[in-house]
Amino acid sequence: MRCLTFLLLLAAFNLPAQEAPPALTEYLGRQIAQTMHWKGAEWLMRRVREQEEGPSKMREELHVKPGMTICDMGCGNGYHTLPLAEMVGDKGKIFAVDVQPEMIEMLRQNIERKGLKNIEPINGLYHDPKLPPNTCDMILLVDVYHEFSHPVQMLAGMRAALKPDGLLVLVEFRGEDDSVPIKVEHKMSKAQINKEMNANGLTLKREFDGLPWQHLMFFGKTETK
Repeated sequence: MRCLTFLLLLAAFNLPAQEAPPALTEYLGRQIAQTMHWKGAEWLMRRVREQEEGPSKMREELHVKPGMTICDMGCGNGYHTLPLAEMVGDKGKIFAVDVQPEMIEMLRQNIERKGLKNIEPINGLYHDPKLPPNTCDMILLVDVYHEFSHPVQMLAGMRAALKPDGLLVLVEFRGEDDSVPIKVEHKMSKAQINKEMNANGLTLKREFDGLPWQHLMFFGKTETK
């Protein structure tokens, strides 16, 4: 608990840690998955993704409003970043964070191709999302949280970046469903998601169960008495 409090304070005051702590291979009983390599970026744009995951429906359920500031955490080459930028409009902003410079470069090319001006690419670190504090109405993590090698530090940084009523949104393949054809380490159950979020100062606010393969869960900052 002391470690978590210290990390939350670092993030809240935008103070960098001296160095990255050791990467974890397991967290609260869950095996941490390997990060998808940038060379697999084409898979993110596969044609059958709409049928398998229902990303359009997922984005609809986010209830995005023009003018919002949203972070696409683990943005890759921009599969969700680009439509989100159009949804928030010229007065809104998208922080697009990824730890792989190659993904960020592909994203920049896609941004230029689309002519979008409201996206800020950020080359984050495995233990630091590099988000400014108290700026985000929403932080979206699609099929990425389960790969975090430093979940506590990343959650502390994202929690600090949320506005008081901001939401951290997890989209994760259903670990309870054996019919979802994804490797076990790339899936999470609702119970495990809640366990990890609650341990890091986040509480479930709402959820949507209508996606083909994934959980869609919305978390806000846990209220302190």
